[in-house]
Amino acid sequence: MSHQQSHGHSGHAAPSHNGSSSSEHMPLLPTSIAHEGESGRSGFHPRHFLHVLWLSSCTVSSWVNVLWPFVPIAIVLNIVTDAPLWIFAASYVAMVPSANLLGFAGQEFARKMPKVAGILIETAFGSIVEIILFIVLIAKHNVEEGNGDEGNLIPIIQAAILGSILTNLLLCLGLCFFFGGIRHHTQKFHSIVSEVGNGLLLVAAFGLLIPSAFYSALKSEAVPSLDLRVLHEKLTEGKLQDDILRISQATSVVLIIAFFFYVWYCASSQHSLFDAVIEQDEHGDADRETDALKPKFTMTEALLAIACSLLFVTLLLIILVDKIEHVVESGVPDQFLGLILLPLVEKAAEHLTAVDEAWDGMMNVALYHCLGPSIQTALFNGPLVVIVGWALGKPMDLNFEIFMIALLVLSILVVGNFLRDGESNWLEGALLVIVYIIIAIAAWYYPNPDVATSNGIDALSNGSVTISAEDFKRLQQLLASVGSH
Repeated sequence: MSHQQSHGHSGHAAPSHNGSSSSEHMPLLPTSIAHEGESGRSGFHPRHFLHVLWLSSCTVSSWVNVLWPFVPIAIVLNIVTDAPLWIFAASYVAMVPSANLLGFAGQEFARKMPKVAGILIETAFGSIVEIILFIVLIAKHNVEEGNGDEGNLIPIIQAAILGSILTNLLLCLGLCFFFGGIRHHTQKFHSIVSEVGNGLLLVAAFGLLIPSAFYSALKSEAVPSLDLRVLHEKLTEGKLQDDILRISQATSVVLIIAFFFYVWYCASSQHSLFDAVIEQDEHGDADRETDALKPKFTMTEALLAIACSLLFVTLLLIILVDKIEHVVESGVPDQFLGLILLPLVEKAAEHLTAVDEAWDGMMNVALYHCLGPSIQTALFNGPLVVIVGWALGKPMDLNFEIFMIALLVLSILVVGNFLRDGESNWLEGALLVIVYIIIAIAAWYYPNPDVATSNGIDALSNGSVTISAEDFKRLQQLLASVGSH
C-alpha cells in the first residue's frame, strides 16, 4: 500500500547508485527526491494529476472520491440558501473526500522527503484536519453574545477530543480486527507496537485527566463566589474555576513538550522502535507489487493537492461549525455531536486506509495507525486547543465530564486487554465495534450542559449549596449588621 510506504523510508534510507546511504548526503530539506516518492516526471500535468488523485492510496480510499460533488454543493447551499440542517449535512459528507485528499497528498509529499522530514511531515498531516476543527471551534466559542448556554462550544470541543481517541481505539481498531480476521482468520502483531502504544496512551490519558481529578476532589468544598469578607478564606467557585484553568494550561504545555520529545526521538533514532516491524509488514503486503507500480504525484502536484485540500477542509469546517448550534437546537445532543459525529467525519479517510492495511495482512501498520493518532490527540491536538484558547482569552480547560472520563478509562482497559495476547480475530473486532455503538447510544441520551452536568462549575452555580450551621449563623449576623446600617 502507498500509505505505509511513507513509513518504510522513515527508518531505512534508500540506497544510492554507488551503494552508500542516501541519508548521509540528504539534509532535512531534500536536494533530491527520495526513491520511494520518485514519479519520473516534473511539473504539473492535469490529466495525470486527476488520475493519481482518483487512484488515491488504496482501493477503499478511491471509492471516497465519488463524494466530491458534495463539495461544491455544500458551498453553493451555504451561499444561496438558509437551510442550516441541509448545509450541515452536505458539508459533513463533503469533508470525507477533502480530508482523504489531504491525507493522500501529505503521504505523497512525505515519501519524497528524507528520514527526519518525512516523519515530521507525515505526523503533521495526520492530525491537521483535527487541529483545524479544534481551532475553528474555539474561535467560534462565545457565550457572551448568546443567552444562557448558547454559543458555548467548549463542551463540544472537550467531547471531540475524547471522541477522537475513542473512535481510533474502538471503531477503527475494531474494524481492522474484524475485516483482517475475516480474510486471515487470526492475525498476529508485534508486542512492541501494542505495548509501547498502549503505554504512551495511558501516560497521555493520565495527563489529560488530571484537571478533572483535581476538580472532583475539591468540588464539594467550593462555595458560591459571594462578595462577603467572612468567606474570603474559603475555596470559592471562581477560585476553583481559575485553578482548573491554570492547571489545564500548564498541563497542556507539558504534554506538548512531551509530544515533541516523542517525535524527536522517533525522528532521530537510528532504528525506530517500529521500523523493523513495519518493514516486515511491508514485505508481507498482499498488494505490494501493485502499489509499487502506481503512478505518483510530482512535487508540484503534491504541493498543489495539499493547498487545495487545505482550502476545502478549512472552508467546510467553518461552514460545519457555523451550523452546529442549529443542529443542537434540532435535537442532536452536544455530547453526541462532539463524541461521535465530528470525530467520525474528520477520521473517516484515515480509518479507511487503516482497514485496508489490515485487510492486506499488515496488522502492525494498521495497529500503529490506530494507536498513533490517539496518542497524538492526547499529547498534542487536545493541549494545543487549550493553548490557542489561552491566547484568544477564552477559558478552554481539560475539566471533562465524569461520563467521558469513565468512557476513556474503560476503553483503554478494554483495548489493552485485547492487545495483551498479540493476536486478533474478527470476534474481538466485532466486540470493540459493539462497545463503540453502546457509547454512541449513551452519548445520544446524555443531557446537554445547560440541562445537567456531572463535573462542571455550572453544577454548583445552578444547584443548591450546603454550608455548615456555624457559617450560616455568621452569614445571618453579617446580613443583619448590614441591614441595621
